[in-house]
Amino acid sequence: MPAAGVFTQLLMQLVDLAAGFFAGLFMLRFILQWTRAPFRNPIGRFVIALTDWGVLPLRRVVPGFRGLDLASLIMAWLVELAGMLLVLGIFGAHASGDLVVPALLAAFIETLRTGAYLIIGVTLGVVILSWVNPYAPLAPVFNAVAEPFLRPFRRLIPPIAGLDLSPLFLLLLLQLLLSFLASLKAAALGIVF
Repeated sequence: MPAAGVFTQLLMQLVDLAAGFFAGLFMLRFILQWTRAPFRNPIGRFVIALTDWGVLPLRRVVPGFRGLDLASLIMAWLVELAGMLLVLGIFGAHASGDLVVPALLAAFIETLRTGAYLIIGVTLGVVILSWVNPYAPLAPVFNAVAEPFLRPFRRLIPPIAGLDLSPLFLLLLLQLLLSFLASLKAAALGIVF
């Protein structure tokens, strides 16, 4: 592979990583507020410190809706869109009307994937903390975020011998969702190439 190809690939990965990181922070802020998780902890303060620059100005234009912080959600999507357009530009796609709709759709799908990855991480955190230290300072945050997603499974699947299997079924469902979203994203971007 020529040096220019390696540099291009590295640049695309860096853009994708940066967009994913910041979109994940905005999505985490949305999820934390939606689940009413406490923000008075290191994770909450970290998220607020790194996302206020985008959320606060956007809140002047985009109001919340029924307790949902739509500004955080829209910022996650906008960051994914900016990253997607940069990667497409680096890849060599030219900005045209044919690129706009697939990029908008792919950014939306990627935002959903980011949310699914966050829920997977939180669910794994809940499981690990329940084994290691259920009274850890961050346990209430993880439990508050995971509970709305685990609750439907806990209603359907009773504990077996005192073991809660609901995280296993949630993780399985999220993996299926991620596979489906990946194929949707590939189809959306396949229109461009």
